[in-house]
Amino acid sequence: MGNAADEVRRLPIQLDRDHFLRQLLRELAGTLQEVVGLEQASGFVSIVGQKIGDGLNEEYRSGFQAPTLTREQVAQVLVDLKRRIQGDFYVVEESDEKLVLGNRACPFGDMVKGRQALCMMTSNVFGVITAENLGYARVVIEESIAQGHAGCRVVVHLRPSHDAEPPSGQEYFKG
Repeated sequence: MGNAADEVRRLPIQLDRDHFLRQLLRELAGTLQEVVGLEQASGFVSIVGQKIGDGLNEEYRSGFQAPTLTREQVAQVLVDLKRRIQGDFYVVEESDEKLVLGNRACPFGDMVKGRQALCMMTSNVFGVITAENLGYARVVIEESIAQGHAGCRVVVHLRPSHDAEPPSGQEYFKG
């Protein structure tokens, strides 16, 4: 008869640190969405995203040894930071007006489905880095895996809108 510890180790349980942390974030976001609503949950996630965006911005600036990043560098930084956390973002379009990014894989994996509040991490990190380097950003998540789309489409506007209608998305300004 085997040792109980050996038997437990052989059980087909899908559990590792990455899976556990993604599940923890999924349940936390889901609980927030259920208790305070999607808008308030998104606000809480935004605060966290702001802090993470500030830290990542400093790391990339330090890595480039530059006080600010160019538009081209910002576009590649947004792709790179997601790649480093197992996202699959890519540049669809880049101009003086906007950056359009696509994505085939969410860093949260399938755990993001139905948890749109987690998309505020992307919005805030992209918005903070873009605004801090280029002066302004308005991030619109047009499609997301969290909403059930096959991928994500994120538009980062680089200039304020002068339309009479309030613009969609989240605006970010240089601090």
